[in-house]
Amino acid sequence: MNQWSRFLPFVRPQMVIMVCAGAAVMGVAACNLVLIRLAGSLWDVITIQKDLQQLTSMVWVFIGLVVGQGLLSMGHSYLTALASQRVMADFRTHVFSHLHRLSLNFFAKRRTGELISRLMNDVGVIQSLLTETPMDALKHLVTIIGGVSFLLVMNWRLCLLILVLLPLLALVARIFGKRLKALSMKIQDQTAQLTTLIEEVVSGIREVKSFVQGQREEARFRTAVEGLLATTMQRTGVMAVFVPVITFFTFAMAIGVLWYGGKQVIEGLLTPGELFAFVLFAGILIGPFGSAARIFSQVKEVQGAMVRVFELLDTPLDIRDSSDSRPLVPIRGDIQFEEVEFAYDERPPVLEGVSFSIKAGECVALVGPTGAGKTTIINLLHRFYDPTKGRVLIDGHEMKSIELDSLYHQLALVPQETFLFGGTIMDNIRYGRWKAADSEVFEASQRANAHDFIKDLPDGYDTILGEKGVNLSGGQRQRVAIARALLKDPRILILDEATSALDSQSESLVQGALIELMKGRTTLMIAHRFSSIQRAHRILVLHRGTIVEEGRHEDLLEKQGLYHHLYTLREVEGITDVSQG
Repeated sequence: MNQWSRFLPFVRPQMVIMVCAGAAVMGVAACNLVLIRLAGSLWDVITIQKDLQQLTSMVWVFIGLVVGQGLLSMGHSYLTALASQRVMADFRTHVFSHLHRLSLNFFAKRRTGELISRLMNDVGVIQSLLTETPMDALKHLVTIIGGVSFLLVMNWRLCLLILVLLPLLALVARIFGKRLKALSMKIQDQTAQLTTLIEEVVSGIREVKSFVQGQREEARFRTAVEGLLATTMQRTGVMAVFVPVITFFTFAMAIGVLWYGGKQVIEGLLTPGELFAFVLFAGILIGPFGSAARIFSQVKEVQGAMVRVFELLDTPLDIRDSSDSRPLVPIRGDIQFEEVEFAYDERPPVLEGVSFSIKAGECVALVGPTGAGKTTIINLLHRFYDPTKGRVLIDGHEMKSIELDSLYHQLALVPQETFLFGGTIMDNIRYGRWKAADSEVFEASQRANAHDFIKDLPDGYDTILGEKGVNLSGGQRQRVAIARALLKDPRILILDEATSALDSQSESLVQGALIELMKGRTTLMIAHRFSSIQRAHRILVLHRGTIVEEGRHEDLLEKQGLYHHLYTLREVEGITDVSQG
């Protein structure tokens, strides 16, 4: 499909506005042409006919045309901007909608700054050309057709002097266009890299300061800026040659017209007013031809941006609803893994033949060395990925047959590193169920042991959080996350190392909140602290992608296997992270 045609669904709803804007801009161009022709006649009335009454009448017509042109110009400017902003708002929303539905595998391979650049910078580059430039082109088209028509009627020989250079102008534009497109795409890529660098440094500012890498990051930034500057100047250099060359040819036409027209006036074949109008027509034709060079370069720049944006839009949704997906009715919470295998891309399998069942309301802990596959199981249960082989079932329904949104309504994830959004604490807790009443938010906070510290903040629940909640402690962020999960009221709870990064006092408060959260829910947890693991009904011990042991804490210790080894390491060396076995 042609790239430009892909914008039709976004342009079509604004077509009435754009047609009105187009009519207005054509009216502006027509007024300009009539004014120029009228100026020539006016000159003859003054210099040859010397008719005061006719002069006065023509001046009033002139004023009326100027007023009409002004009104049409205002209307076209407003309507063009309105259509442009609406089209790009819809298109940017479409890109964002596709982006956030892509799988975690996609985001694992992309840098945040690059994606932001494509969504904001590249779409912004497209905006002006898609709606505003066509209106300018339409105005220029009317000017060229009308101007050339007037010239042909007035003196076809003079008109030929202008038209003879058009093929040469087209050839010059084609030669420069290829180079401009390549440089514009390079600029967009370098801008994305620069945005990514800024995003990484700002997000990791603590590490930058702690590891004294400020000068290194400044050097990286300076190198990226200088690279972007060099490419930008290359494009500027091409444009610096391109525009004057086009302008030279167009002015050459005007000079030729002035010389040949002056010769015909001297010979009595043309009136001074006709020559005056002819020169003015030739002059306004310089504008469209000069603008053609600018528009052509913009088209090439936009084509580069479109390649980057449509590459994003053409990325398939790995995780999506199938044609036969059905909503998941309120569930009991039974979970079943059947011979599940999984590998990230072409790498060796992370899970091989994993099978287990969790009954509704049961709490099961996953234990094992780093890389054993614990987080992968969590990701598969949340359907962030699909198994390479085997099946994952909820209440007997295979996950691929369940509508994603209805599945996610039944799940809640409390990760090790809680992500808090910009805004108030109230908004962050309400993220679990956006339409929840304030009283429900307060109740969830109390059950999560978060209400007391929140009400002691300067603005209570209306306290604005810093980026990612940096003005809260780790334990406070975790309790906000637990309150969010409680408000969602899921049937299945997923705990991914929810207390591993906390001190003893914070862990005690969070553990109390987790116990409240786990009541009556199916829970699958990754826990690196035995205080959490021992409360599980069952423990699954993973090693190299397979389940090697299963049972309760006491039973597994008696087996003297991997779990006993991990536990012994903790007892002997004081290690609380069982994954370090």
